[in-house]
Amino acid sequence: MTNLTVEQWVAEIASLTTPDAIVWCDGSSREWNELSEALVESGTLIRLNPALRPNSFLARTDPGDVARVEDRTFICSTNQEDAGPTNNWREPVAMKTLLRGLFKGSMRGRTMYVVPFSMGPLNSPQARFGVEITDSAYVVLSMHIMTRVSKLVLDKINLGAQWVPALHSVGAPLIDDEGNTKADTTWPCNVEKYIAHFPETSEIWSFGSGYGGNALLGKKCMSLRIGSALGRDEGWLAEHMLLIRLTSPTGKNFHIAAAFPSACGKTNLAMLRPNLPGWQLGTIGDDIAWIAPDSNGRLRAINPEAGFFGVAPGTGYKTNPVAMETLFANTLFTNVALTDEGDVWWEGMTEEIPAHLIDWTGNDWSADSATPAAHPNSRFTVSLEQCPTIDPNWDAPEGVELDAILFGGRRATNVPLVVESRDWQHGVFMGATIFSEQTAAAEGVVGTLRRDPFAMLPFCGYNMGDYWQHWLEVGQALEPQNRPKVFQVNWFRKSADGKFLWPGFGENTRVVEWIARRLQGEIDAREVAIGRLPKLEDLNLTGLTIAPEALEELFKVDSGAWKVEADLTEEYFAQFGQRLPAEMNTQLELLKSKLAS
Repeated sequence: MTNLTVEQWVAEIASLTTPDAIVWCDGSSREWNELSEALVESGTLIRLNPALRPNSFLARTDPGDVARVEDRTFICSTNQEDAGPTNNWREPVAMKTLLRGLFKGSMRGRTMYVVPFSMGPLNSPQARFGVEITDSAYVVLSMHIMTRVSKLVLDKINLGAQWVPALHSVGAPLIDDEGNTKADTTWPCNVEKYIAHFPETSEIWSFGSGYGGNALLGKKCMSLRIGSALGRDEGWLAEHMLLIRLTSPTGKNFHIAAAFPSACGKTNLAMLRPNLPGWQLGTIGDDIAWIAPDSNGRLRAINPEAGFFGVAPGTGYKTNPVAMETLFANTLFTNVALTDEGDVWWEGMTEEIPAHLIDWTGNDWSADSATPAAHPNSRFTVSLEQCPTIDPNWDAPEGVELDAILFGGRRATNVPLVVESRDWQHGVFMGATIFSEQTAAAEGVVGTLRRDPFAMLPFCGYNMGDYWQHWLEVGQALEPQNRPKVFQVNWFRKSADGKFLWPGFGENTRVVEWIARRLQGEIDAREVAIGRLPKLEDLNLTGLTIAPEALEELFKVDSGAWKVEADLTEEYFAQFGQRLPAEMNTQLELLKSKLAS
Protein backbone atom coordinates (compact mmCIF):
# COMPACT_ATOMS: atom_id res chain seq x y z
CA MET A 1 0.00 0.00 0.00
CA THR A 2 1.19 3.50 -0.78
CA ASN A 3 2.14 5.85 2.05
CA LEU A 4 1.10 8.81 -0.08
CA THR A 5 -2.27 10.44 0.32
CA VAL A 6 -4.48 10.31 -2.75
CA GLU A 7 -3.91 14.03 -3.30
CA GLN A 8 -0.13 13.62 -3.17
CA TRP A 9 -0.26 10.67 -5.56
CA VAL A 10 -2.47 12.54 -8.03
CA ALA A 11 -0.11 15.52 -7.93
CA GLU A 12 2.88 13.24 -8.53
CA ILE A 13 1.25 11.54 -11.51
CA ALA A 14 0.06 14.85 -12.94
CA SER A 15 3.64 16.13 -12.79
CA LEU A 16 4.76 13.02 -14.69
CA THR A 17 2.00 12.87 -17.33
CA THR A 18 1.29 16.64 -17.68
CA PRO A 19 -2.45 16.60 -18.54
CA ASP A 20 -4.30 19.73 -19.59
CA ALA A 21 -6.85 19.35 -16.80
CA ILE A 22 -7.66 17.16 -13.79
CA VAL A 23 -11.22 16.03 -13.03
CA TRP A 24 -12.14 14.29 -9.78
CA CYS A 25 -14.98 11.88 -10.55
CA ASP A 26 -17.97 11.33 -8.29
CA GLY A 27 -19.95 8.55 -10.01
CA SER A 28 -23.05 10.71 -10.50
CA SER A 29 -25.59 10.49 -13.30
CA ARG A 30 -24.67 14.06 -14.19
CA GLU A 31 -21.09 12.95 -14.75
CA TRP A 32 -22.25 9.99 -16.87
CA ASN A 33 -24.41 12.23 -19.05
CA GLU A 34 -21.70 14.83 -19.57
CA LEU A 35 -19.03 12.31 -20.46
CA SER A 36 -21.22 10.23 -22.74
CA GLU A 37 -22.39 13.33 -24.59
CA ALA A 38 -18.81 14.50 -25.05
CA LEU A 39 -17.79 11.07 -26.39
CA VAL A 40 -20.69 11.10 -28.84
CA GLU A 41 -19.61 14.52 -30.07
CA SER A 42 -16.00 13.32 -30.50
CA GLY A 43 -17.10 10.19 -32.40
CA THR A 44 -15.82 7.69 -29.83
CA LEU A 45 -19.38 6.64 -28.99
CA ILE A 46 -22.39 6.18 -31.25
CA ARG A 47 -25.68 6.83 -29.48
CA LEU A 48 -28.08 3.97 -30.21
CA ASN A 49 -31.71 4.55 -31.17
CA PRO A 50 -33.32 5.72 -27.90
CA ALA A 51 -36.62 4.14 -28.88
CA LEU A 52 -34.94 0.74 -29.15
CA ARG A 53 -32.09 0.94 -26.64
CA PRO A 54 -32.39 3.97 -24.30
CA ASN A 55 -29.25 5.61 -22.94
CA SER A 56 -27.03 3.08 -24.70
CA PHE A 57 -23.93 3.49 -26.84
CA LEU A 58 -21.61 1.67 -29.23
CA ALA A 59 -17.82 2.03 -29.18
CA ARG A 60 -15.46 0.77 -31.86
CA THR A 61 -11.90 0.15 -30.79
CA ASP A 62 -8.72 0.25 -32.78
CA PRO A 63 -8.35 -3.17 -34.52
CA GLY A 64 -5.13 -3.68 -32.56
CA ASP A 65 -6.81 -3.15 -29.19
CA VAL A 66 -9.56 -5.75 -28.91
CA ALA A 67 -8.64 -8.17 -26.08
CA ARG A 68 -6.51 -8.70 -23.01
CA VAL A 69 -2.84 -8.71 -23.94
CA GLU A 70 -1.51 -11.52 -21.79
CA ASP A 71 1.98 -11.37 -23.31
CA ARG A 72 2.21 -7.71 -22.19
CA THR A 73 0.83 -8.38 -18.68
CA PHE A 74 3.46 -8.56 -15.94
CA ILE A 75 3.81 -9.44 -12.28
CA CYS A 76 6.60 -7.31 -10.85
CA SER A 77 7.79 -8.97 -7.65
CA THR A 78 11.26 -8.54 -6.21
CA ASN A 79 12.04 -12.24 -6.67
CA GLN A 80 11.13 -13.91 -9.96
CA GLU A 81 10.24 -17.13 -8.09
CA ASP A 82 7.43 -15.27 -6.34
CA ALA A 83 5.78 -14.59 -9.70
CA GLY A 84 6.22 -18.20 -10.76
CA PRO A 85 6.49 -19.88 -14.16
CA THR A 86 2.95 -19.07 -15.33
CA ASN A 87 3.38 -15.29 -15.12
CA ASN A 88 5.45 -12.85 -17.13
CA TRP A 89 7.90 -11.31 -14.65
CA ARG A 90 9.79 -8.05 -14.55
CA GLU A 91 11.95 -6.65 -11.78
CA PRO A 92 9.97 -3.83 -10.07
CA VAL A 93 12.57 -1.05 -10.16
CA ALA A 94 13.43 -1.73 -13.81
CA MET A 95 9.75 -1.85 -14.78
CA LYS A 96 8.95 1.37 -12.93
CA THR A 97 11.87 3.07 -14.70
CA LEU A 98 10.62 1.89 -18.10
CA LEU A 99 7.02 2.89 -17.34
CA ARG A 100 7.92 6.34 -16.06
CA GLY A 101 9.61 6.94 -19.40
CA LEU A 102 6.46 5.91 -21.24
CA PHE A 103 4.09 7.83 -18.95
CA LYS A 104 6.18 11.01 -19.10
CA GLY A 105 4.00 13.50 -20.95
CA SER A 106 1.56 10.75 -21.98
CA MET A 107 -1.51 12.87 -21.12
CA ARG A 108 -0.45 16.11 -22.81
CA GLY A 109 -3.52 17.71 -24.36
CA ARG A 110 -5.85 15.35 -22.51
CA THR A 111 -7.89 15.37 -19.31
CA MET A 112 -6.76 13.29 -16.35
CA TYR A 113 -9.70 11.67 -14.56
CA VAL A 114 -9.35 10.59 -10.93
CA VAL A 115 -11.77 7.74 -10.26
CA PRO A 116 -12.22 6.64 -6.61
CA PHE A 117 -13.93 3.24 -6.55
CA SER A 118 -14.94 0.42 -4.26
CA MET A 119 -14.79 -3.25 -5.15
CA GLY A 120 -17.64 -4.67 -3.08
CA PRO A 121 -20.35 -2.80 -1.17
CA LEU A 122 -18.84 0.27 0.47
CA ASN A 123 -19.72 -0.92 3.98
CA SER A 124 -18.73 -4.56 3.47
CA PRO A 125 -15.86 -5.93 5.58
CA GLN A 126 -14.70 -7.67 2.39
CA ALA A 127 -14.66 -4.48 0.27
CA ARG A 128 -11.37 -3.05 -0.95
CA PHE A 129 -10.81 0.44 -2.32
CA GLY A 130 -8.91 1.80 -5.28
CA VAL A 131 -8.27 5.02 -7.14
CA GLU A 132 -7.79 4.85 -10.89
CA ILE A 133 -6.15 7.66 -12.80
CA THR A 134 -6.99 7.52 -16.50
CA ASP A 135 -7.00 9.75 -19.56
CA SER A 136 -9.90 7.80 -21.14
CA ALA A 137 -13.47 8.99 -20.64
CA TYR A 138 -14.59 5.59 -22.02
CA VAL A 139 -12.82 3.98 -19.07
CA VAL A 140 -14.57 6.35 -16.65
CA LEU A 141 -17.99 5.42 -18.04
CA SER A 142 -17.14 1.72 -17.85
CA MET A 143 -15.91 2.09 -14.26
CA HIS A 144 -19.24 3.77 -13.42
CA ILE A 145 -20.94 0.52 -14.43
CA MET A 146 -18.43 -2.08 -13.23
CA THR A 147 -17.50 -0.61 -9.84
CA ARG A 148 -18.95 1.68 -7.20
CA VAL A 149 -17.45 5.06 -8.13
CA SER A 150 -18.05 7.44 -5.24
CA LYS A 151 -16.51 10.34 -3.33
CA LEU A 152 -17.33 8.29 -0.22
CA VAL A 153 -14.35 6.11 -1.14
CA LEU A 154 -12.07 9.09 -0.57
CA ASP A 155 -13.69 9.60 2.83
CA LYS A 156 -12.90 5.97 3.71
CA ILE A 157 -9.30 6.38 2.55
CA ASN A 158 -8.89 9.62 4.46
CA LEU A 159 -10.03 7.77 7.59
CA GLY A 160 -7.23 5.26 7.10
CA ALA A 161 -8.60 2.59 4.78
CA GLN A 162 -6.00 0.89 2.59
CA TRP A 163 -6.24 1.59 -1.12
CA VAL A 164 -4.78 0.47 -4.44
CA PRO A 165 -3.28 3.16 -6.73
CA ALA A 166 -4.19 2.21 -10.31
CA LEU A 167 -2.59 4.28 -13.07
CA HIS A 168 -3.78 4.07 -16.69
CA SER A 169 -3.01 5.95 -19.88
CA VAL A 170 -3.90 5.17 -23.47
CA GLY A 171 -0.43 6.49 -24.31
CA ALA A 172 -1.54 8.87 -27.04
CA PRO A 173 -0.68 12.47 -26.11
CA LEU A 174 -2.23 15.17 -28.28
CA ILE A 175 0.81 17.43 -28.03
CA ASP A 176 4.21 16.15 -29.13
CA ASP A 177 7.61 16.83 -27.60
CA GLU A 178 8.02 19.96 -29.74
CA GLY A 179 4.67 21.38 -28.58
CA ASN A 180 2.82 20.62 -31.81
CA THR A 181 -0.85 19.65 -31.52
CA LYS A 182 -1.91 16.34 -33.12
CA ALA A 183 -5.35 15.32 -34.28
CA ASP A 184 -7.15 12.91 -31.97
CA THR A 185 -8.63 9.57 -33.04
CA THR A 186 -11.91 8.02 -31.98
CA TRP A 187 -10.00 5.23 -30.19
CA PRO A 188 -6.60 6.44 -28.99
CA CYS A 189 -4.12 3.76 -27.96
CA ASN A 190 -0.45 2.91 -28.35
CA VAL A 191 1.22 0.08 -30.22
CA GLU A 192 3.37 -0.47 -27.13
CA LYS A 193 1.38 -1.89 -24.22
CA TYR A 194 2.17 -2.81 -20.63
CA ILE A 195 -0.16 -3.97 -17.86
CA ALA A 196 2.09 -4.13 -14.82
CA HIS A 197 1.18 -5.27 -11.31
CA PHE A 198 3.29 -4.70 -8.22
CA PRO A 199 1.90 -7.13 -5.61
CA GLU A 200 4.35 -6.12 -2.88
CA THR A 201 3.14 -2.51 -2.98
CA SER A 202 -0.38 -3.19 -4.37
CA GLU A 203 0.03 -0.92 -7.39
CA ILE A 204 -1.17 -1.18 -10.99
CA TRP A 205 0.38 0.64 -13.97
CA SER A 206 -1.35 0.13 -17.34
CA PHE A 207 -0.11 1.81 -20.52
CA GLY A 208 -1.16 1.81 -24.15
CA SER A 209 -4.51 -0.04 -24.23
CA GLY A 210 -8.01 1.34 -23.86
CA TYR A 211 -9.68 -2.08 -23.91
CA GLY A 212 -11.65 -3.54 -20.96
CA GLY A 213 -9.49 -5.91 -18.95
CA ASN A 214 -6.36 -3.88 -19.74
CA ALA A 215 -7.86 -0.52 -18.81
CA LEU A 216 -10.72 -1.09 -16.33
CA LEU A 217 -8.25 -1.58 -13.53
CA GLY A 218 -10.80 -2.56 -10.89
CA LYS A 219 -11.57 -5.72 -12.82
CA LYS A 220 -8.92 -8.36 -13.59
CA CYS A 221 -6.03 -6.18 -12.40
CA MET A 222 -7.26 -5.30 -8.91
CA SER A 223 -9.97 -7.88 -8.26
CA LEU A 224 -7.81 -10.83 -9.28
CA ARG A 225 -4.09 -10.16 -9.76
CA ILE A 226 -3.63 -7.71 -6.87
CA GLY A 227 -6.64 -9.21 -5.04
CA SER A 228 -5.16 -12.71 -5.06
CA ALA A 229 -1.93 -11.40 -3.52
CA LEU A 230 -3.90 -9.49 -0.88
CA GLY A 231 -5.92 -12.62 -0.20
CA ARG A 232 -2.76 -14.67 0.27
CA ASP A 233 -1.41 -12.14 2.76
CA GLU A 234 -4.73 -11.62 4.59
CA GLY A 235 -6.17 -15.16 4.57
CA TRP A 236 -8.89 -14.98 1.90
CA LEU A 237 -9.38 -15.91 -1.77
CA ALA A 238 -9.86 -13.67 -4.83
CA GLU A 239 -11.31 -15.89 -7.54
CA HIS A 240 -12.38 -15.86 -11.19
CA MET A 241 -15.78 -17.28 -10.24
CA LEU A 242 -19.46 -16.62 -10.81
CA LEU A 243 -21.71 -16.61 -7.76
CA ILE A 244 -25.35 -17.80 -7.67
CA ARG A 245 -28.12 -18.76 -5.27
CA LEU A 246 -30.05 -21.91 -6.18
CA THR A 247 -33.39 -22.47 -4.43
CA SER A 248 -35.07 -25.87 -4.36
CA PRO A 249 -38.84 -26.45 -4.58
CA THR A 250 -38.85 -26.81 -0.78
CA GLY A 251 -37.26 -23.37 -0.33
CA LYS A 252 -33.76 -24.59 0.54
CA ASN A 253 -31.03 -22.21 -0.62
CA PHE A 254 -27.66 -23.31 -1.98
CA HIS A 255 -24.92 -20.79 -2.75
CA ILE A 256 -22.52 -21.88 -5.46
CA ALA A 257 -19.33 -20.36 -6.87
CA ALA A 258 -18.02 -21.60 -10.21
CA ALA A 259 -14.72 -21.05 -12.00
CA PHE A 260 -14.77 -21.24 -15.81
CA PRO A 261 -12.27 -19.67 -18.20
CA SER A 262 -13.56 -16.57 -20.02
CA ALA A 263 -16.19 -17.25 -22.71
CA CYS A 264 -16.86 -20.77 -21.42
CA GLY A 265 -20.41 -20.24 -20.20
CA LYS A 266 -19.98 -18.38 -16.91
CA THR A 267 -22.55 -15.73 -17.76
CA ASN A 268 -24.99 -18.34 -19.07
CA LEU A 269 -24.84 -20.25 -15.79
CA ALA A 270 -24.94 -17.07 -13.71
CA MET A 271 -28.20 -16.11 -15.45
CA LEU A 272 -29.69 -19.59 -15.79
CA ARG A 273 -33.46 -19.86 -15.84
CA PRO A 274 -34.09 -23.30 -14.32
CA ASN A 275 -36.24 -25.50 -16.54
CA LEU A 276 -37.17 -27.91 -13.75
CA PRO A 277 -40.41 -27.11 -11.90
CA GLY A 278 -40.01 -25.34 -8.59
CA TRP A 279 -36.30 -24.51 -8.90
CA GLN A 280 -35.19 -20.86 -8.84
CA LEU A 281 -31.87 -19.15 -9.44
CA GLY A 282 -30.64 -15.79 -8.18
CA THR A 283 -27.71 -14.07 -9.90
CA ILE A 284 -25.08 -12.63 -7.56
CA GLY A 285 -22.19 -12.28 -10.02
CA ASP A 286 -20.91 -13.71 -13.29
CA ASP A 287 -17.13 -13.30 -13.11
CA ILE A 288 -15.41 -12.63 -9.78
CA ALA A 289 -15.93 -13.79 -6.20
CA TRP A 290 -14.03 -12.76 -3.09
CA ILE A 291 -14.21 -15.54 -0.52
CA ALA A 292 -13.23 -15.28 3.15
CA PRO A 293 -13.71 -17.34 6.32
CA ASP A 294 -16.38 -15.90 8.61
CA SER A 295 -16.76 -16.01 12.40
CA ASN A 296 -18.84 -19.20 12.12
CA GLY A 297 -16.04 -21.09 10.40
CA ARG A 298 -17.70 -21.04 6.96
CA LEU A 299 -16.48 -19.55 3.70
CA ARG A 300 -18.47 -16.46 2.78
CA ALA A 301 -18.39 -14.77 -0.63
CA ILE A 302 -19.19 -11.42 -2.20
CA ASN A 303 -19.18 -10.27 -5.79
CA PRO A 304 -16.84 -7.26 -5.74
CA GLU A 305 -18.18 -5.97 -9.06
CA ALA A 306 -21.31 -3.93 -9.81
CA GLY A 307 -21.73 -4.79 -13.50
CA PHE A 308 -21.40 -7.36 -16.25
CA PHE A 309 -18.61 -7.13 -18.83
CA GLY A 310 -19.86 -9.96 -21.00
CA VAL A 311 -18.86 -11.50 -24.31
CA ALA A 312 -21.58 -10.62 -26.84
CA PRO A 313 -21.21 -13.27 -29.60
CA GLY A 314 -23.07 -16.42 -28.67
CA THR A 315 -25.31 -14.52 -26.25
CA GLY A 316 -28.82 -14.59 -27.66
CA TYR A 317 -32.51 -14.93 -26.97
CA LYS A 318 -32.18 -18.70 -27.35
CA THR A 319 -28.98 -19.24 -25.35
CA ASN A 320 -29.33 -16.59 -22.62
CA PRO A 321 -32.64 -14.71 -22.63
CA VAL A 322 -31.88 -13.20 -19.21
CA ALA A 323 -28.75 -11.49 -20.54
CA MET A 324 -30.70 -10.14 -23.50
CA GLU A 325 -33.36 -8.74 -21.19
CA THR A 326 -30.64 -7.17 -19.04
CA LEU A 327 -29.37 -5.17 -22.03
CA PHE A 328 -32.64 -3.31 -22.65
CA ALA A 329 -31.08 0.10 -21.79
CA ASN A 330 -28.15 1.89 -20.13
CA THR A 331 -25.62 -0.37 -21.82
CA LEU A 332 -22.20 0.31 -23.29
CA PHE A 333 -21.47 -2.00 -26.25
CA THR A 334 -17.99 -2.41 -27.71
CA ASN A 335 -17.09 -3.83 -31.15
CA VAL A 336 -20.54 -5.21 -32.00
CA ALA A 337 -22.35 -4.48 -35.28
CA LEU A 338 -24.81 -1.63 -35.87
CA THR A 339 -28.19 -2.21 -37.51
CA ASP A 340 -29.85 0.13 -40.00
CA GLU A 341 -32.39 0.94 -37.28
CA GLY A 342 -29.68 2.16 -34.93
CA ASP A 343 -29.55 -0.90 -32.68
CA VAL A 344 -26.87 -3.55 -32.08
CA TRP A 345 -26.39 -7.06 -33.45
CA TRP A 346 -23.82 -9.84 -33.15
CA GLU A 347 -23.44 -13.45 -34.19
CA GLY A 348 -25.77 -15.65 -32.16
CA MET A 349 -28.02 -12.79 -31.01
CA THR A 350 -30.92 -13.82 -33.25
CA GLU A 351 -31.61 -16.76 -35.52
CA GLU A 352 -32.40 -14.36 -38.38
CA ILE A 353 -29.35 -12.55 -39.73
CA PRO A 354 -29.98 -8.94 -40.78
CA ALA A 355 -29.62 -8.27 -44.49
CA HIS A 356 -27.34 -5.31 -43.89
CA LEU A 357 -25.20 -4.11 -41.00
CA ILE A 358 -22.29 -1.82 -40.26
CA ASP A 359 -19.66 -4.16 -38.86
CA TRP A 360 -17.44 -3.55 -35.85
CA THR A 361 -14.82 -1.84 -38.03
CA GLY A 362 -17.38 0.61 -39.42
CA ASN A 363 -17.78 -1.00 -42.85
CA ASP A 364 -20.85 -2.30 -44.66
CA TRP A 365 -21.59 -5.95 -43.95
CA SER A 366 -23.96 -8.58 -45.33
CA ALA A 367 -24.54 -12.26 -44.65
CA ASP A 368 -22.15 -13.27 -47.43
CA SER A 369 -19.28 -11.18 -46.01
CA ALA A 370 -16.12 -13.13 -45.31
CA THR A 371 -15.59 -11.59 -41.86
CA PRO A 372 -17.85 -11.56 -38.77
CA ALA A 373 -20.10 -8.59 -38.16
CA ALA A 374 -19.08 -8.36 -34.52
CA HIS A 375 -15.60 -9.01 -33.20
CA PRO A 376 -15.45 -12.47 -31.55
CA ASN A 377 -14.52 -10.75 -28.28
CA SER A 378 -17.02 -7.89 -28.58
CA ARG A 379 -18.58 -6.90 -25.27
CA PHE A 380 -21.51 -5.49 -23.38
CA THR A 381 -21.10 -3.51 -20.16
CA VAL A 382 -24.23 -3.15 -18.03
CA SER A 383 -25.24 -2.81 -14.39
CA LEU A 384 -26.06 -5.93 -12.37
CA GLU A 385 -29.15 -4.17 -11.06
CA GLN A 386 -30.80 -4.51 -14.49
CA CYS A 387 -30.58 -8.31 -14.48
CA PRO A 388 -34.08 -9.89 -14.19
CA THR A 389 -32.66 -12.79 -12.13
CA ILE A 390 -30.62 -10.59 -9.79
CA ASP A 391 -30.64 -11.97 -6.26
CA PRO A 392 -32.26 -9.64 -3.71
CA ASN A 393 -29.15 -10.02 -1.54
CA TRP A 394 -26.56 -9.66 -4.29
CA ASP A 395 -25.25 -6.46 -2.71
CA ALA A 396 -25.47 -7.59 0.93
CA PRO A 397 -22.33 -6.40 2.79
CA GLU A 398 -22.00 -9.71 4.63
CA GLY A 399 -22.08 -11.79 1.44
CA VAL A 400 -23.34 -15.39 1.29
CA GLU A 401 -22.20 -18.70 2.77
CA LEU A 402 -20.74 -21.00 0.13
CA ASP A 403 -22.09 -24.54 -0.18
CA ALA A 404 -20.33 -25.70 -3.35
CA ILE A 405 -17.53 -24.76 -5.74
CA LEU A 406 -17.56 -25.84 -9.39
CA PHE A 407 -14.66 -25.99 -11.83
CA GLY A 408 -15.22 -26.25 -15.56
CA GLY A 409 -13.97 -25.52 -19.04
CA ARG A 410 -14.36 -26.57 -22.65
CA ARG A 411 -13.35 -30.22 -23.04
CA ALA A 412 -14.44 -32.22 -26.07
CA THR A 413 -13.16 -35.45 -24.49
CA ASN A 414 -12.21 -37.13 -21.19
CA VAL A 415 -13.99 -34.95 -18.61
CA PRO A 416 -17.48 -36.21 -17.61
CA LEU A 417 -20.57 -34.01 -17.46
CA VAL A 418 -20.16 -33.76 -13.68
CA VAL A 419 -17.82 -35.34 -11.16
CA GLU A 420 -17.59 -34.72 -7.41
CA SER A 421 -14.28 -34.54 -5.58
CA ARG A 422 -13.59 -36.97 -2.75
CA ASP A 423 -12.52 -34.23 -0.35
CA TRP A 424 -11.14 -30.68 -0.22
CA GLN A 425 -7.61 -31.73 -1.17
CA HIS A 426 -8.88 -33.63 -4.19
CA GLY A 427 -11.00 -30.60 -5.10
CA VAL A 428 -7.91 -28.36 -5.09
CA PHE A 429 -6.18 -30.94 -7.33
CA MET A 430 -9.19 -30.79 -9.69
CA GLY A 431 -8.95 -27.02 -9.90
CA ALA A 432 -5.19 -27.13 -10.38
CA THR A 433 -5.38 -29.52 -13.34
CA ILE A 434 -8.05 -27.84 -15.46
CA PHE A 435 -7.46 -28.02 -19.22
CA SER A 436 -9.66 -25.89 -21.46
CA GLU A 437 -9.97 -24.95 -25.11
CA GLN A 438 -8.68 -21.44 -25.86
CA THR A 439 -11.40 -18.85 -26.56
CA ALA A 440 -11.38 -15.40 -28.18
CA ALA A 441 -11.39 -13.59 -24.82
CA ALA A 442 -7.58 -13.52 -24.82
CA GLU A 443 -4.86 -13.55 -27.44
CA GLY A 444 -3.98 -17.01 -28.74
CA VAL A 445 -5.11 -19.71 -31.16
CA VAL A 446 -8.81 -20.36 -30.57
CA GLY A 447 -9.61 -24.04 -29.93
CA THR A 448 -6.21 -25.21 -28.73
CA LEU A 449 -6.03 -26.83 -25.28
CA ARG A 450 -4.21 -25.00 -22.53
CA ARG A 451 -3.85 -25.43 -18.81
CA ASP A 452 -5.99 -22.94 -16.94
CA PRO A 453 -5.80 -23.84 -13.23
CA PHE A 454 -8.77 -22.49 -11.29
CA ALA A 455 -9.49 -20.44 -14.46
CA MET A 456 -6.79 -18.16 -13.02
CA LEU A 457 -3.91 -18.66 -15.45
CA PRO A 458 -3.94 -15.03 -16.67
CA PHE A 459 -5.06 -13.64 -13.32
CA CYS A 460 -3.06 -15.10 -10.43
CA GLY A 461 -0.83 -12.39 -8.98
CA TYR A 462 1.82 -14.69 -7.57
CA ASN A 463 3.39 -18.15 -7.91
CA MET A 464 0.68 -20.65 -8.86
CA GLY A 465 2.24 -23.30 -6.63
CA ASP A 466 1.91 -20.96 -3.64
CA TYR A 467 -1.65 -20.23 -4.75
CA TRP A 468 -2.57 -23.93 -4.58
CA GLN A 469 -0.92 -24.16 -1.18
CA HIS A 470 -3.00 -21.17 -0.03
CA TRP A 471 -6.18 -22.94 -1.15
CA LEU A 472 -5.15 -26.05 0.76
CA GLU A 473 -4.47 -24.01 3.89
CA VAL A 474 -7.73 -22.07 3.72
CA GLY A 475 -9.65 -25.34 3.53
CA GLN A 476 -7.52 -27.01 6.20
CA ALA A 477 -8.40 -24.22 8.64
CA LEU A 478 -12.11 -25.08 8.31
CA GLU A 479 -13.91 -27.96 10.00
CA PRO A 480 -14.50 -30.66 7.35
CA GLN A 481 -18.28 -30.26 7.56
CA ASN A 482 -17.94 -26.53 6.88
CA ARG A 483 -15.94 -26.86 3.68
CA PRO A 484 -17.86 -26.33 0.44
CA LYS A 485 -18.06 -29.49 -1.65
CA VAL A 486 -16.10 -29.32 -4.90
CA PHE A 487 -17.30 -30.50 -8.33
CA GLN A 488 -16.04 -30.41 -11.90
CA VAL A 489 -18.48 -29.92 -14.79
CA ASN A 490 -18.11 -30.08 -18.56
CA TRP A 491 -21.00 -28.98 -20.78
CA PHE A 492 -18.87 -29.32 -23.93
CA ARG A 493 -18.08 -33.03 -24.36
CA LYS A 494 -18.50 -34.18 -27.95
CA SER A 495 -19.25 -37.40 -29.76
CA ALA A 496 -16.85 -39.02 -32.22
CA ASP A 497 -18.50 -37.08 -35.07
CA GLY A 498 -17.92 -33.75 -33.30
CA LYS A 499 -21.45 -33.07 -32.02
CA PHE A 500 -22.16 -31.89 -28.49
CA LEU A 501 -23.48 -34.74 -26.34
CA TRP A 502 -25.24 -32.48 -23.84
CA PRO A 503 -27.71 -29.74 -24.86
CA GLY A 504 -26.40 -27.29 -22.26
CA PHE A 505 -27.89 -23.88 -21.44
CA GLY A 506 -31.16 -24.32 -19.49
CA GLU A 507 -30.67 -28.08 -19.35
CA ASN A 508 -27.67 -27.51 -17.09
CA THR A 509 -30.29 -27.12 -14.35
CA ARG A 510 -30.38 -30.91 -14.22
CA VAL A 511 -26.71 -31.07 -13.33
CA VAL A 512 -26.99 -28.35 -10.71
CA GLU A 513 -30.03 -30.11 -9.23
CA TRP A 514 -27.96 -33.29 -8.82
CA ILE A 515 -25.26 -31.25 -7.09
CA ALA A 516 -27.86 -29.76 -4.72
CA ARG A 517 -29.18 -33.21 -3.87
CA ARG A 518 -25.63 -34.36 -3.15
CA LEU A 519 -25.17 -31.37 -0.85
CA GLN A 520 -28.30 -32.45 1.02
CA GLY A 521 -27.10 -36.05 1.25
CA GLU A 522 -30.26 -37.26 -0.48
CA ILE A 523 -28.48 -39.49 -3.01
CA ASP A 524 -25.32 -41.54 -3.28
CA ALA A 525 -22.67 -41.38 -5.99
CA ARG A 526 -20.54 -44.04 -7.61
CA GLU A 527 -16.81 -44.06 -7.00
CA VAL A 528 -14.51 -44.07 -10.03
CA ALA A 529 -10.80 -43.35 -10.42
CA ILE A 530 -11.28 -39.62 -10.98
CA GLY A 531 -13.89 -38.98 -8.28
CA ARG A 532 -17.59 -39.54 -7.76
CA LEU A 533 -20.07 -39.74 -10.64
CA PRO A 534 -23.87 -39.68 -10.58
CA LYS A 535 -25.84 -42.87 -10.69
CA LEU A 536 -27.66 -42.32 -13.96
CA GLU A 537 -31.03 -43.02 -12.38
CA ASP A 538 -30.46 -40.07 -10.03
CA LEU A 539 -30.19 -37.54 -12.88
CA ASN A 540 -33.52 -35.85 -13.53
CA LEU A 541 -33.92 -36.32 -17.29
CA THR A 542 -37.71 -35.91 -17.38
CA GLY A 543 -38.72 -34.25 -20.63
CA LEU A 544 -35.22 -34.42 -22.08
CA THR A 545 -34.58 -36.51 -25.16
CA ILE A 546 -31.06 -37.89 -25.00
CA ALA A 547 -29.87 -41.17 -26.48
CA PRO A 548 -28.69 -43.81 -23.96
CA GLU A 549 -25.34 -44.10 -25.75
CA ALA A 550 -24.87 -40.32 -25.54
CA LEU A 551 -25.59 -40.41 -21.80
CA GLU A 552 -23.11 -43.24 -21.35
CA GLU A 553 -20.46 -41.34 -23.32
CA LEU A 554 -21.03 -38.22 -21.17
CA PHE A 555 -19.83 -40.14 -18.12
CA LYS A 556 -17.28 -42.45 -19.74
CA VAL A 557 -13.91 -42.56 -17.96
CA ASP A 558 -11.29 -43.86 -20.38
CA SER A 559 -8.44 -45.12 -18.19
CA GLY A 560 -5.94 -44.99 -21.04
CA ALA A 561 -6.77 -41.38 -21.89
CA TRP A 562 -6.68 -40.41 -18.22
CA LYS A 563 -3.27 -42.05 -17.80
CA VAL A 564 -2.01 -39.82 -20.61
CA GLU A 565 -3.59 -36.84 -18.86
CA ALA A 566 -1.92 -37.84 -15.59
CA ASP A 567 1.47 -37.99 -17.32
CA LEU A 568 0.87 -34.53 -18.79
CA THR A 569 -0.06 -33.28 -15.32
CA GLU A 570 3.19 -34.65 -13.91
CA GLU A 571 5.12 -32.73 -16.59
CA TYR A 572 3.08 -29.63 -15.85
CA PHE A 573 3.68 -29.85 -12.10
CA ALA A 574 7.45 -30.24 -12.59
CA GLN A 575 7.87 -26.59 -13.58
CA PHE A 576 6.88 -25.45 -10.08
CA GLY A 577 9.78 -27.27 -8.41
CA GLN A 578 9.90 -26.71 -4.66
CA ARG A 579 6.86 -24.40 -4.80
CA LEU A 580 4.57 -27.30 -5.71
CA PRO A 581 2.58 -28.38 -2.63
CA ALA A 582 3.38 -31.96 -1.63
CA GLU A 583 -0.37 -32.62 -1.57
CA MET A 584 -0.56 -32.10 -5.34
CA ASN A 585 1.90 -34.96 -5.92
CA THR A 586 0.03 -37.07 -3.39
CA GLN A 587 -3.22 -36.53 -5.30
CA LEU A 588 -1.52 -37.28 -8.62
CA GLU A 589 -0.09 -40.56 -7.33
CA LEU A 590 -3.51 -41.47 -5.93
CA LEU A 591 -5.07 -40.84 -9.34
CA LYS A 592 -2.45 -42.99 -11.05
CA SER A 593 -2.97 -45.86 -8.60
CA LYS A 594 -6.73 -45.75 -9.02
CA LEU A 595 -6.39 -45.74 -12.81
CA ALA A 596 -4.03 -48.70 -12.64
CA SER A 597 -6.47 -50.72 -10.55
